[in-house]
Amino acid sequence: MNTVQTLSVPTMLGTYPKTQPLKDGTLTSPLVRLDFADVDTAQKAFKAVVREEKYDVAELAIITFLQAFDAGTPYVLLPFVMNGNFHHRSIVCRDDATFTASELAGRKVAMRAYTQTTPTWVRGFLCDDYGVNLAGVHWLSQQGAHVANYEEPEWVSRIESTLSLEDMLRAGEVDAIIAGSGLSGEPGIRPLIPSPADAAAAWHARTGAVPINHMVTVKRSLAQAHPEAVREVYRLLCEARSLAQQGKPQGAIDLQPVGFDKVAPGIELAIRYAFEQRLISRRYTLEELYGPVLDILG
Repeated sequence: MNTVQTLSVPTMLGTYPKTQPLKDGTLTSPLVRLDFADVDTAQKAFKAVVREEKYDVAELAIITFLQAFDAGTPYVLLPFVMNGNFHHRSIVCRDDATFTASELAGRKVAMRAYTQTTPTWVRGFLCDDYGVNLAGVHWLSQQGAHVANYEEPEWVSRIESTLSLEDMLRAGEVDAIIAGSGLSGEPGIRPLIPSPADAAAAWHARTGAVPINHMVTVKRSLAQAHPEAVREVYRLLCEARSLAQQGKPQGAIDLQPVGFDKVAPGIELAIRYAFEQRLISRRYTLEELYGPVLDILG
């Protein structure tokens, strides 16, 4: 009698409602066993993914993935967005600021990392919709890239201050900061873009895109040697996502799109933004980024 041999797949995914059924064993498969790294916050393991290639299945920020792909790291995309969000609220200034988003020339804008995904989205819509000249702004970065040997453009400087981004802003050391989370919520700081939710809705209506933060990637070698395992991993991810959403009202815009057609607008825009901001060396096609996954899931 033939028996199915279960393939053990080293896996790094953050802990969310949509991954919990996979991590706690609610969902299993006779084909694959996801051997999860002891990681709850995926960002903490990005460097291990792109520098050590430790996992066969890994969650990565879309910009980190694009830079890793550009550097030759052997990962390809699954059409599965782990999380996304609109970022018109993510660039903030002091309440007493007198400049607008169109008047950032010559000003200092600080962020955790130039290569971080949230600032990439913010810089992209600032350039597209507010006429910002990328090279005309003093972009300040606290940290370097997850991907080794990346050199920041000449318009980026490393922050020497020991203060947090928010404290730098409040102290007047910078004019604005880009931060998707982690702000105190105390008075004195406001979004640079007025009515950011309305601005984000208008942006989405024009572009049809969801600003992707994290996606799931797989090693090219796994896809080539075990296509059935990649197909099963994708099925498990989709089923776990459906379980997590049961009984919950769904918003008009899905911030976690799944499937080639649904994720395409966001990925294509991320590619353009990354290229224009000198994060990658050329504009890759979706076919290149998916590689063998296209045939496996097509």
